[in-house]
Amino acid sequence: MLAQLSIRDIVLIDRLDLGFEDGLSVLTGETGAGKSILLDGFALALGARGDGGLVRHGESQGQVSAVFDLPMSHPARALAQAQEIDTDGDLILRRVQYADGRTRAFVNDQPVSVQILRMIGAALVEIHGQHDDRALTDPAQHRTILDGFGELGEQAVEVARASETLKKARQALQSQRIRVETARKEADFLRHAVAELGKLAPEPGEEEALAAKRQGMMAAEKVARDIIEAFEAVGGNASPVAALSGVLRRLERRASQAPELVDPSIAALTTAVVALEEAGETLQAAVHAAEFDPRVLERVEERLFALRAAARKFDVPVDALPALAETMAADLAALDESEGSLKRLETELAEAEAAYVTLATALSAGRTRAASALDAAVKAELPPLKLERARFITQIDSDPDARGPEGLDRVEFWVETNPGTRPGPMMKVASGGELSRFMLALKVVLAERGSAPTLVFDEIDTGVGGAVADAIGERLARLAARVQVISVTHAPQVAAKAGQHFLIAKSAQGGEGADERTVTRVSPLQDGTRREEIARMLAGASITEEARAAAGKLLDAAGMRG
Repeated sequence: MLAQLSIRDIVLIDRLDLGFEDGLSVLTGETGAGKSILLDGFALALGARGDGGLVRHGESQGQVSAVFDLPMSHPARALAQAQEIDTDGDLILRRVQYADGRTRAFVNDQPVSVQILRMIGAALVEIHGQHDDRALTDPAQHRTILDGFGELGEQAVEVARASETLKKARQALQSQRIRVETARKEADFLRHAVAELGKLAPEPGEEEALAAKRQGMMAAEKVARDIIEAFEAVGGNASPVAALSGVLRRLERRASQAPELVDPSIAALTTAVVALEEAGETLQAAVHAAEFDPRVLERVEERLFALRAAARKFDVPVDALPALAETMAADLAALDESEGSLKRLETELAEAEAAYVTLATALSAGRTRAASALDAAVKAELPPLKLERARFITQIDSDPDARGPEGLDRVEFWVETNPGTRPGPMMKVASGGELSRFMLALKVVLAERGSAPTLVFDEIDTGVGGAVADAIGERLARLAARVQVISVTHAPQVAAKAGQHFLIAKSAQGGEGADERTVTRVSPLQDGTRREEIARMLAGASITEEARAAAGKLLDAAGMRG
């Protein structure tokens, strides 16, 4: 609960320290006394939008601190702990507002963002008024409120999880479909390429070996004719070896006749014949080496050209063709495998969707039952609030094709203010006074199912009196038995039922004339001062004894005699 509220230099409030207790506390005072200023300051500490205009005139900054006494298990502590804030003891929310519009936020004196302050503040306090924009009048929150009332929170969490699983299954299937579709578009080319490269069967280093062989064969073709002619001249039909051998034999027969003349010639001719024979053998070997089959050269060239054509086609070097063949074969195998993976993902999606539909349908049925119970409970609260001819309707629109984390249903609180009129959204159909009373009825019903530990009602009794004001007071008192309730009120019937009563009033401070400053003061009322204030609320500016007696009766009836 809110234990203490401290405000410094906010509008007309220069210094204010209020201590609050459990139960129902009311703030009363004449119109313009500063009740809205106090609530604006409190809202600032809870994360409301800052405004430099809130700073008291002549000051550079204002400050608001709210101290909360909470059980250790309260969710607000968990929110603070998630921000690594020490939460031992009280939870203190503080906001500094500068005159230039800047603000700073603190939780237990640790700086935090305004968003964090607002999140923690929402778990601690709910502020309601005729133009309230919080959960009860925000259609986006009605589904959560209904789930809380119907104790469907666990089911809602299961549906959200199933929705996330379904979303991931859809995404996985979609991604796989894109991959498969892309592969399918390339499949014909891929299969043709794999077949072509498989038939070609390129080998590493093959281009270099073929090119060298081709170059050697073409070079041999060019010198082969000259080698043959040389062989013919040395060892063929035109060879001089036979003639030289004949001359050598004749000289050998004459050697005995004139050896000194013949022997040198014989030796020289013998050397010449031997050299020519050796040259002939060498040339003959060269002729055999130069011999080649033109068909072999043709096959080498065809192979080389085929490899290079494939390299151009697939835009890779010839030496990269073997690796490319392996990669394409692997891609083709992956395509076949992806087809099977696609079927598996389709099965998983169908299972996820079936699981989601089962859970969401059960949640939808639970919401329908909870809506009937909520409508009946709110209906029972309406007659004392002079809304006996009105109806509260929890409108549920279900879309079987929806697959969102919230389930199949859109929930909105509708009302019918008079029989025969068209029901519609509460915020559009109900007037300001009606809206505040519908809201109060809702809060009374919902408080048993969980609420923020502190509820603030800002003049929800405006425009009503008598029995309606008394009924509002009774319901605020009922709420205060479960949570702390703080109400700004103009109704004496409401004020009389409070366990704690504060009077808000303006007073002059400082000197006279230009030096005089107006400030807002808040004073706790007890005993006769409380009766006097309730009498003022009953009678107006001139308090009569009858008004004092009526105030005493109200206090006696409420068991709050002061």
